Amino acid sequence: MSASTLGGDVSLRVAIVGSGPAGIYTAEALRKQATVPLRVDVLERLPTPYGLVRYGVAPDHTSIKSIAGYLRGVLELPDVRFLGGVEFGKDIGVTDLLDCYDAVVYCTGAMVDRRMGIPGEDLPGSVAATDFVNWYCGHPDMPGDRFVLDSPEVAVVGVGNVAVDVVRVLAKTADELRATDVPQEVLDRLAASEVKAIHMIGRRGPEHAKFTLKELRELGELANADVRVRPEESAADVSTASRQIRGNVEVLQSWAARGLTGRPRRLDVRFWMRPVEILGEGRVEALKLERTRLLDGRVVGTGEFETLPVGMVLRSVGYQSVPLPGVPFSEATMTVPNEAGRVRDREYVAGWLKRGPSGVIGTNKSDAAETVRTLLADLAGRDPVHRTDPDELLASRGISPITYEHWLDIEAAEATLARSLDRGERVKLLGLAAMLTACGRQ
Repeated sequence: MSASTLGGDVSLRVAIVGSGPAGIYTAEALRKQATVPLRVDVLERLPTPYGLVRYGVAPDHTSIKSIAGYLRGVLELPDVRFLGGVEFGKDIGVTDLLDCYDAVVYCTGAMVDRRMGIPGEDLPGSVAATDFVNWYCGHPDMPGDRFVLDSPEVAVVGVGNVAVDVVRVLAKTADELRATDVPQEVLDRLAASEVKAIHMIGRRGPEHAKFTLKELRELGELANADVRVRPEESAADVSTASRQIRGNVEVLQSWAARGLTGRPRRLDVRFWMRPVEILGEGRVEALKLERTRLLDGRVVGTGEFETLPVGMVLRSVGYQSVPLPGVPFSEATMTVPNEAGRVRDREYVAGWLKRGPSGVIGTNKSDAAETVRTLLADLAGRDPVHRTDPDELLASRGISPITYEHWLDIEAAEATLARSLDRGERVKLLGLAAMLTACGRQ
């Protein structure tokens, strides 16, 4: 909806910072729970909504990406606005938002990788898995030439679903990804990939892995890559474990029993190995690993070492939020401290910034509902306190937000591009300039 259609008299104005699932589910919860006329503005740094759904879900997972259709319906509600191209902390701050709105909800997620804290981690070729994910998902912060896959061997450190996604994209052929929305420049680089061996490394045993059974099984269905698991590393007593863990271990043990078939690429799934040093002169040339075991529940090294001749190391060992300017933040939990979503008077939080990177996309729905219950209970009976019109404030600073209609123009340009390339339903535009051009803003 345009700014003009959202004027009029409202009793409650709420700003949501972040347009990923947590932010949009928060907007939906406000719509469902509020008993007074309201307006919800969803502020987003990028010109595109949906956050992790657009820039974190693997391109070949179309069923998960279809969640965008649900989120779209929320943004099309008449009293919800998408304001893209507005950066919190730069274009607008806490004091500004509290002048313009009765309440603010922070929903900026947790998309910064944790570090391994080992020597050599800053060498070129040692990168965060989220950088690679952002690259193949076409995030405007990530240039198309960010990655050159010129190393025959690559290590992916981590055994969660993000690591599995990264491994799967590295293992597939470009033709297998052609029908997806991967940017054409990225697809061309994947087609030129020289990767032959991919090592996925876990510090603990297979019974401790964080990937889901569905994601794991997809690796065994790769047409372009053999999967190798060492019998001694996949052994585990899971007789009392959950069904999910038993399923994971059974699949891994079945792979350990089968041989290689000569497919172009090979995936080695390793357990009980931890990185201790990244080696190289000027760039990554190898990864030194140490075999591990558990001692009183802690991972400890055994003094047995192995070196992999890899030219790239992608770390996927967990994610964390980053502090927002002027907003309380706990370095201990890497979240915004809160009580059922309440941060301070009229300030709230939802999603991973509230609880840490846990759960699936849908978990954010109940999380957002809790925050909104707290917000509405706090504001019940209060007079509206919004004093400043946010449109006038942004205009005074020379900021003209990207509207939902502009976003639809970007979507249309991506569909047109896909048709011109004879590729699927859409192909993502790469780079901020291309997006702004598509919606007539550059």
